[in-house]
Amino acid sequence: MTPSNFLLSAQLSVLSPPAHIVSIPLQTSRQNLPLPTIPADADLPVEHASFASVFYASHTGSILLRLLHGGLVVELSSLSSDVPPIRFVFPAPVLPAPGISAYGNNEIHLLALTTSGSLYRLVLPASSPTRLWHEPLSKNWCREYLIKATSDKITGVSLVHGVYCVAVGLSNGSLLRVETEQLGDDVSHDFWNESLVHPNSFLGSFTSFLPNLNSGGSEIVALASHPQPIDISNFWSLSRDRTLRLWTAKGGCVASKPLSTPGRALTPSLEGRASSAFAEGRGDNLLRVFSVINDAEQHIYVLAFIPTPAAPNMGGYFHLIDSTADSIREMQVIECSSSSIHCHLQDFFVTSGTLYLLWEKQGTSLVERTKLALVDSKAPLDLVWEAATHGEETELTPTYLDELLLSPGSLTDKFVEAILRPGVFSPLTLQTAIDQYTQACLSLPGPPPSQLVTPYLTLAENITAVVGCTVSLLRDPSTGVLQYANYWSALKRDWEGFIARCRELERSARWPLALGIGDTSGTIMAVERERVGILAVEDLPLRTHRQLTESLPVEQHFLLLDIIWTLCDKLGNEALLALETAVVDLLHQEIAFSTVDIIQDQALRLELREKVDEATEESIYARLQSLEDLDRDVRTIIDLVAGFDQEVKKEEDEVELLLPCSRSEWCTALTTAYVSTTVHARYDISLALITLLFFISEDLTGWDHSLIEEIFAVFRGLAMLRSVARQPAGDITNNRSKSSDGSATDEVIARMNDMQVSSSHYPRGESSFPLLHRLLAQNFDISELPSAAHRFLDATGMLQSTSPAHVTSSEVLFCERARLLGYCEVSRELLLWLPRTPAVTFSTACLWIEFGRPDDAALLLEKAAGSFAGANSGLSFEDAEALGSVIPGGKLYDSEYIFYLHMAALFKTYSLTQHEVAFIQHALMVSTPDFDTEDLWLNLIRGYIELGRYEDAYTSILTTPYDHLKRDCIGDIVYRMCEDNAVEKLMSLIFTDLANEVEDALAFKARNTDPRVRPFYSRILYTWYTMRGDHRNASRTMYHRARKLAEDPQRLDNIIEPLEDQLESFMLALNSLSLCDSRSAWFTVPIVNDSTTELRTRHRVTKNIPKSNFSEDHPDLEIVDIEAVRFDYTLVTARLQLIKKDPSLLSAPDLLMSPAAVILKLGQTNQFDMAMTMARDLKVDMGDLFAMMTTQCLRLARDPAGVLQEDTSDWLVTDKVSSWPGTAADRGWRYLRQALEQHDGPKTDHKYTKSAYETVLAFDRSPPPPWLINSLEEQHPEYLIRTSLRFDAIVSAMEHTLSLVKKSDKKVAHIANNTVYATWLPYTLIDQVLAAAASQNDLGERGQTLRKELQAEINNRIKRMQKMSRLST
Repeated sequence: MTPSNFLLSAQLSVLSPPAHIVSIPLQTSRQNLPLPTIPADADLPVEHASFASVFYASHTGSILLRLLHGGLVVELSSLSSDVPPIRFVFPAPVLPAPGISAYGNNEIHLLALTTSGSLYRLVLPASSPTRLWHEPLSKNWCREYLIKATSDKITGVSLVHGVYCVAVGLSNGSLLRVETEQLGDDVSHDFWNESLVHPNSFLGSFTSFLPNLNSGGSEIVALASHPQPIDISNFWSLSRDRTLRLWTAKGGCVASKPLSTPGRALTPSLEGRASSAFAEGRGDNLLRVFSVINDAEQHIYVLAFIPTPAAPNMGGYFHLIDSTADSIREMQVIECSSSSIHCHLQDFFVTSGTLYLLWEKQGTSLVERTKLALVDSKAPLDLVWEAATHGEETELTPTYLDELLLSPGSLTDKFVEAILRPGVFSPLTLQTAIDQYTQACLSLPGPPPSQLVTPYLTLAENITAVVGCTVSLLRDPSTGVLQYANYWSALKRDWEGFIARCRELERSARWPLALGIGDTSGTIMAVERERVGILAVEDLPLRTHRQLTESLPVEQHFLLLDIIWTLCDKLGNEALLALETAVVDLLHQEIAFSTVDIIQDQALRLELREKVDEATEESIYARLQSLEDLDRDVRTIIDLVAGFDQEVKKEEDEVELLLPCSRSEWCTALTTAYVSTTVHARYDISLALITLLFFISEDLTGWDHSLIEEIFAVFRGLAMLRSVARQPAGDITNNRSKSSDGSATDEVIARMNDMQVSSSHYPRGESSFPLLHRLLAQNFDISELPSAAHRFLDATGMLQSTSPAHVTSSEVLFCERARLLGYCEVSRELLLWLPRTPAVTFSTACLWIEFGRPDDAALLLEKAAGSFAGANSGLSFEDAEALGSVIPGGKLYDSEYIFYLHMAALFKTYSLTQHEVAFIQHALMVSTPDFDTEDLWLNLIRGYIELGRYEDAYTSILTTPYDHLKRDCIGDIVYRMCEDNAVEKLMSLIFTDLANEVEDALAFKARNTDPRVRPFYSRILYTWYTMRGDHRNASRTMYHRARKLAEDPQRLDNIIEPLEDQLESFMLALNSLSLCDSRSAWFTVPIVNDSTTELRTRHRVTKNIPKSNFSEDHPDLEIVDIEAVRFDYTLVTARLQLIKKDPSLLSAPDLLMSPAAVILKLGQTNQFDMAMTMARDLKVDMGDLFAMMTTQCLRLARDPAGVLQEDTSDWLVTDKVSSWPGTAADRGWRYLRQALEQHDGPKTDHKYTKSAYETVLAFDRSPPPPWLINSLEEQHPEYLIRTSLRFDAIVSAMEHTLSLVKKSDKKVAHIANNTVYATWLPYTLIDQVLAAAASQNDLGERGQTLRKELQAEINNRIKRMQKMSRLST
């Protein structure tokens, strides 16, 4: 490893949030197994791994295995593809270390041994590297074998050796080998064979009797075997007493050797402490086996590590042992480097003759390597060790937090921004910390603040709201003044406590666990509890920055940078922060003066020279003067921070042939981390160079101004890249909130029950990728680091600008990419760095649209329109190129007309109609006759209509040169105005030649829409016709509305309102038709076959024309005149009156369909006035009505009190009737008499009077009132006689007959003889009366008298007639 290597890691919870990983529980056949419990270990969160390993195969790529939740969960993650991780939940904790082995090219086997003695084999598919374990599983994919050799809980060390063998080192020094003789299949399980072997050396058995040695010295603390695929089945073990043993499959323990202590490794005083530390600790990673082929012979070597935690010069030493031919021969002792002091070895391995070590150094990872010399040597060899750690990482110490507060801004915002910065804390750390913080606050006495119990959508929201919620602003008890200082101090302490909690969790997450080889190129991987990283090569800026930070010598051409770094150290952080703020403010403004003048002015304000003592100032100037060519050295530094390796210049095709063809999110995350690291290093160097300019501002007059501008341009680009690198995820998902989603939980449970692990619908989850990661994901690059990072930085073009007064197309496009990804605020901050060129103006306008500020956007776009005037635009080549790169289409428009067109389309995309219309207007104003503007006019008119600017839309319709647009848009404006209740404005518009189109549009809606739903198009059309004096069409419109209301089915509980609407419509139709000339007071409507229209006589238009002359699409028509409208109006009025009077009629609406039924029902409800009026208008017979009226009179005469109590005498309590004298019966008879006089007469043949008379006779044979009899005697005497006979009223019949005869005799006395025969009597009827009287035996005295009198009168009449007859002859 050269000094140009460092560790680069990516956080796993960023790639796959734990809440989104599918978990599959495994079952066990072991009886009475207690439920597993997670140990309450506060130092290790459950999501932090306790064991990890890396498996690599060509057909699967790199697979990460982690042991979580106290050993209960095994997680598999693919680092070479985007296959979602998977977790297996075991019924008991799994012993370290489970293993993965490849079985052919289609399967991988996971073998895991639990503490309960169950050996699991999970057969997972691996045929598709892009799906792996999410392919369909076999039926018997999970197989369990119960260990029989021991019945106790297994607590030893386990080791998986390929697919067929598992070894367990027990505490008594024995080795348990579990080997399979035959693998199972879909229907059968594996056939395992167990063999328990014991150490057979005399020394191993004798040490148990020595009192000075630990009684557990024979316990196996480490197991090792040769890595696959070499078929070597031997195991090597290391006991707690530092005895190395070799175990074979057939011979058991065939060799052993106690490991000696090197002569200079430890002093005698520290030997006992080292032995004690080795005995008390676990040695899971103390042994490794590797082989080397020399002269066609394979030599097997063993490396055994002995820790020395108390040694002052190293962390331990290795024993290199030759184990060829099943023997143990110690070759040499390898001492660790001095960098390993007080470090703990976590893992090591040997590959290609190089030894790699992974140390835990104060909670961080340290990787070392050295080249092994496989020679015999009694003394330890002096090896060259090369170390690598993580690059410089920002640590949120209290000092750093205080520095953050030096700049203006909110305390909460600054701290939230700091903790959410990518790479500082993982989402898992933040989630765990906020959960612990919330629980701590809830445990406080008193009611909890509302922030603690409120759910939040994002983790950032949760942290911002909860942290500091228990801090209150108090008043001074003595003065009552608010104690702001105490509040801010307490709030700052609360935030510092939360950040300290995050730091502690993140320190646990970064604890190193294992080393691995990632691919065929030999990439070294370092696995931590919550991160996975690689050894990456430092680029030149990183290496130089590290050398400057660690005060190491730099290369000769970077001596100027060493001088500048010394200057920055002398100035201090506060002065540098003030300088940085001033430079940032400067670049955020338009540069209107010389850069040198601005630097000199700012330098006077900052007083940098006063920050250092005189000796330092003189030293700096002396060292600067010692440089041969200051200009060249400055340009060298610019090339350092803005340049890239030559490898970037390779052709794409050549690179793709050399590099692998897949790239996972983990690889992208590593590239993101690399870009962020190198950008921060380049930024620091660039800022240091600017510091020099401000320090020697008085001497800048002789400098090349273009060089100074280039320095600021490069700094601007790096500052923008640094800002993007610090941006967190757009929406860090709160896993706790997401996990409560019931639908997602049900889906996971269902799939777990059915074992549908391979379903193709498994979601990967919402990963919280930062902005830089998403930008890198867009630029798919399969090259390795640092080439991929350099390619990305080179592709951004952010470091290619030569002046801060200019903007390149790459810089504007970079801002646009952030906006298009949804990071609008970031894009706004980036655009603030750039001068207001047309391209920046256009991009800012698009950003204002995203922010919901379309007015500001429209203003900027109108200003930018002049840039599209073709050759007259005055744009420079750079500005034209930049503008053309950001506008839609990627090409500069050649006219303002095309620009306005595209801007109108842009606003239309965001549904900003007002501004769309404005730019359409601009386009029309600059258009020429040869342009086709039809679509523009159409969009303009529709835009005005949508905005409610109806006068403008009306004007546009009249002025558009396209006639068909006028007709097409009439309906749009009419309908929209009606919907917006702008009917009054619609009526005020003239529409000139388009009035017919307006009428057609309204008529169409009136015919085809529900008349009960707003807008009421029939009423609007009626208003239109009425205001234009077309009363005939107005009447037809309302009549049509009334008929539609009658046709629509009505709910029984809501029929009053439709009937009232129908009545109103008939009334308006009647009024409008009344305003027409009598000769034209009619209109035609289609005939509708319903019961209502059948009640009156129709006047068909085509009654004399055969139907065969008309098509079926045109229905027959009828003429509707004023009488027909009045008929319908009257009928609806009667129906409405009845329903209002008796709502129970709604249960039988069919009873009110015919006019006769309506009149009858009115009579039954004693509404005689209305009934008679309606009957007269509807031409309905009123016989039944008068019969009911007569019945009421008879009842009043018999029992007036009872009738009045029935509340059926409303017709008697009107003002007119109640003023009449007499009893209620008298008023009733008088009412009946006047009604008969009004509605009965010769035209009706007095049929209503006859009906009343018959009713009286039928009502218990009551005597009719005299006025009723007199009326009939005058007009219909014969009817009286016949009716009396029909009702067996013989006496009455004789009285009426006698009266008729007497009246006739009186007439005979006054007529001349020659007309005597003109008097006629119904002798036949009289004979019937006499016969009926003669047949009655119970006529009584009056009856007999009347019979005799009638007989005498008839006889006398006959004699007189005979006499007169003779006289006439």
